[in-house]
Amino acid sequence: MSKGTPSKSGGGKTHIVCRRCGRHAYHVRKKRCAACGFGESKRLRTYGWNKRR
Repeated sequence: MSKGTPSKSGGGKTHIVCRRCGRHAYHVRKKRCAACGFGESKRLRTYGWNKRR
């Protein structure tokens, strides 16, 4: 019998390097980048709260 919850054993990759922004934020299954929005829109993903002052 194992102790507690067995380990995930690798699990696989969720995010890979994005073609457009180069950040490690491209979701393999969703086929979109969490950082720049590549795969969902042609415009770069930005939010008002994310702007530098």
